[in-house]
Amino acid sequence: MQIGFVGLGRMGGNMVHRILRDSDHQVVAYDPGADAVKAAVGLGAGAAESLEDLVQKLDKPRAVWLMVPAGPITQQSIDNLIELLDEGDMIIDGGNSRWTDSKAHAEAASAQGIEFVDVGTSGGVWGLEVGYCMMVGGGDEAVKRLSPILDLLAPPNGWSHMGPHGSGHYVKMVHNGIEYGLMEAYAEGFEILHASEYELDLHDIARLWGQGSVVRSWLLELLERALETNGNDLPHIRGFVEDSGEGRWTVADAIEHDVPAPVITLSLLARFTSRQEESYSAKVIAALRNEFGGHAVKSE
Repeated sequence: MQIGFVGLGRMGGNMVHRILRDSDHQVVAYDPGADAVKAAVGLGAGAAESLEDLVQKLDKPRAVWLMVPAGPITQQSIDNLIELLDEGDMIIDGGNSRWTDSKAHAEAASAQGIEFVDVGTSGGVWGLEVGYCMMVGGGDEAVKRLSPILDLLAPPNGWSHMGPHGSGHYVKMVHNGIEYGLMEAYAEGFEILHASEYELDLHDIARLWGQGSVVRSWLLELLERALETNGNDLPHIRGFVEDSGEGRWTVADAIEHDVPAPVITLSLLARFTSRQEESYSAKVIAALRNEFGGHAVKSE
C-alpha cells in the first residue's frame, strides 16, 4: 500500500519509521520542516515539497494521513486536501482533533466523494517500538482499506473500529480525560510521600508498586524512570503543566450529558493552578480571613 504522511514530528516521524522498517509499504512524506523530510527520506520515504506535490506523487486511490496539531492547522490541511484530492481518495486524521470537528470534516470530504477516517492515537514517543493504540472512526469500507497500515502501526489487537465518523476521536478524548485523572492521583500521592517525615526513596517506591501492586501501570513505570533520571526532588523540572484540549472537551461533554466527573474535572483545574506564579484567588481568601477574623496576612 502507498500512503502519504503530513506532519513528521515526534509521533508522525516515528509512525513513518515504523511503517518503513516493518513492511514494504511506500510512504510519501511532507512536513514544513526540511530536516524532518530529510530524516524520513533517510528511512526510505519519498519526499514531497508541498501538499500539492504529495498528492501528485501518490497513486489513485490516494490515502493521506495527517499528524498535525489540532485546530487551525488541521482545518487548513483538510480544506486544502479536499480541493486537491479526487473522488475515492481518503483523508486520515491521526491527531487529537475534537470529535465534533472530525464529524464536520467527514461531511465536507464526503460531499466531494472523499473518504474520511479519524484515528485517535495513543502511545507517544514509545509507539515506534511498542506500537500505537488506535481508536478508529469512519465507514466500514474505508477502515477496511486502511487496515494494513493500522495493523502495522498497532501492537497485536492494538486498534479497533469504534463506529462512525468522529467516534475514534471521541473515545480518544475520554481516554485522555482518564489520563488526566490518573496522573493527578499519582502526583498527589507522591507529593504526600515527598512531604512525609520519613526520608523515602520515591524511585524505589515507584519501582516497588510496579511489581504486582493494584496501582501498577505504564504511567507508574514512566514515573519510575523520571525519578531515576531526575531524583526525588525533580529539581530540573518546573511544575507548569499544559493541556492540549482533550481534558476540557471531556469535561464539557460530561456536563452536556449530566455525567458527574469530579476527578477528571479537578485534575484539569489542577493544571490551571500549576501555571500561576501567584494565585489571585488565594490573595482574596487571605484578605477576607484578615477582614473577618483578624488572621495574619503574609506580605510579599
